[in-house]
Amino acid sequence: MTRLLTPVALLALLAGAVPAADAKKPNVIVFLSDDVGYGEYGFQGNKEIPTPNIDSIAKNGVRFTSGYVAATYCSPCRAGLLTGRYPTRFGHEFNAGGPKGEANGFGLSLNEKTMADRMKALGYATACVGKWHLGGGEKFIATARGFDEFYGTVANTPFLNPPNFIDTRVSKEITPVKDDAFYTTDAYAARAVDWIGKQKDKPFFLYLPFNAQHAPLQAPEKYLKRFPDLKDKRQIFAAMMSAMDDAVGAVLKQVKDMGQEENTLIFFFSDNGGPTKSTTSGNGPLRGFKMTTLEGGTRVPFCMQWKGQIKPGTTFDHPIQNLDILPTAVAAAGGKVDPAWKLDGVDLMPYLSGKEKAPPHEVLYWRFGEQWAVRKGDWKLCVNNIDGVKKPPALYNLKDDIGETTDLSDKQPEKVKELKGLWDKWSAEQAKPTWGPG
Repeated sequence: MTRLLTPVALLALLAGAVPAADAKKPNVIVFLSDDVGYGEYGFQGNKEIPTPNIDSIAKNGVRFTSGYVAATYCSPCRAGLLTGRYPTRFGHEFNAGGPKGEANGFGLSLNEKTMADRMKALGYATACVGKWHLGGGEKFIATARGFDEFYGTVANTPFLNPPNFIDTRVSKEITPVKDDAFYTTDAYAARAVDWIGKQKDKPFFLYLPFNAQHAPLQAPEKYLKRFPDLKDKRQIFAAMMSAMDDAVGAVLKQVKDMGQEENTLIFFFSDNGGPTKSTTSGNGPLRGFKMTTLEGGTRVPFCMQWKGQIKPGTTFDHPIQNLDILPTAVAAAGGKVDPAWKLDGVDLMPYLSGKEKAPPHEVLYWRFGEQWAVRKGDWKLCVNNIDGVKKPPALYNLKDDIGETTDLSDKQPEKVKELKGLWDKWSAEQAKPTWGPG
């Protein structure tokens, strides 16, 4: 005998089906650290500063040994991350300055769609908690670029009493924080946990770009006490790292407590190499540092977790980059990347699962003013400001020489010609910088 549902029961059934359908879409969290070198974090081999929560992402998922960013410092990296495109394609080559004709000055091009726009279109709740650095004007803040909520600073900031703070639950206006007990890293953790806890009816995308470890180095006494044997800048740096690890741990715990661990895709990486002299950040075996096109400026700590989808403890050696995060998240959410988006990133999951055997990228490119680089396979051709941008490009075999110590350009002129031709063609496709380096 067939049992008919009453209209009220049918409506209730249908209403309950919506969250169940959405629950199949994974939540997405992107953690971004600031100015942390390749040699930092426990999952990169650092035993001086414990980072168990951050390390757990690599332990439970995959560590990318050749994880790159498509720019060498703060704002361009973020522009690439949130668009899935080389930031040089739309003139976002430098941090400072202001586009002519735009009253609000510096910001991510209004012609570009962001990852938040893409995820929102797929039914996601979206929030940015942390350092934005893609424009502070009304047209450029995070809530104008696809995010439902923004809690953080519009650019670089002190960690204590930050002057350029916005909490869109209160106002979209910049409001300086005047509270001696306020510490940005702790505040970001608290807000992120609170916001995640409210997302029970739809999948969520949380973008959490810490301002740690960017200068100025500042940390509360409770974190400094954890490192009594370290001194001066290094003690403060370690304290800041420990605070950030606690913050990541708080977010991961909230996800677990909500029973969402296996339904959450998590990324963690740094925006560029460490500026060693100013903050003590270590770039490990790599040569160079922030704002150079050497490996120390572009190769960063990078890991990813999706329990049940990625084999725990995986190591992936082929080059990937921050531009891959957007298409990976869109595909995981059941969306399709439209060729009209002209993305430079790729969905990483087929490569991690073994369905795709070829490397995700045949060639990677960088341009930063007069500095530039191109990597194809193990070969890299590079012009950088440490060696002098007026010198001929140097050729390195990264498989044999990760520290870029031996220039092979004289011995491999045909390889130099090949790589220079690839870079020239790519560079010609890029836009002119919208503003100068400042």
